[in-house]
Amino acid sequence: MKELWTMFLTFCRIGGLTFGGGYAMLPMLQREVVEKYQWATEEELMDYYAIGQCTPGIIAVNTATFVGYKKRGVLGAIFCTLGVVFPSLCIITVIAAFLKNFQDIIYVQQAFAGIRVAVCALILDAIVKLWKKNVKSIWGIALFLIVLAVMILLDVSPILVVIGAAVVGIGLGKAGVKV
Repeated sequence: MKELWTMFLTFCRIGGLTFGGGYAMLPMLQREVVEKYQWATEEELMDYYAIGQCTPGIIAVNTATFVGYKKRGVLGAIFCTLGVVFPSLCIITVIAAFLKNFQDIIYVQQAFAGIRVAVCALILDAIVKLWKKNVKSIWGIALFLIVLAVMILLDVSPILVVIGAAVVGIGLGKAGVKV
């Protein structure tokens, strides 16, 4: 039971201290789930994260559910999922109750502007870490650039992009090429 509460509190901290959604959450997930508690490997976390992007729902919730299930089965999935959503439920309830009173205050507007910039930096940090660990060849760079171009230039579902990249990865693997 102690480990389940540790999982709940860890995901509460992750859910309550990261702003900007699943992408901004990635550095903290890496630090807590992979480095501190070893509930998953770096590769497993990236797989959970990728699957979490392709499945319906919030990336953070899906990833927490996968990590919890891997570590402690259904009960672990429940505790991690509840942990990651609990802070948001509390915070959004308070904000909804008082936002009308504060949204026009210049300091609140400036604070949110600063938070948005910080979230961009967190996302960039996650991208750099993912790049270093996952793009290992010229083929990986080529696939990255193609996917990036498709996402920027075309209105394509991320699900289709991930599935397409998976098919390309399988094809290159069968051809003996390392991505």
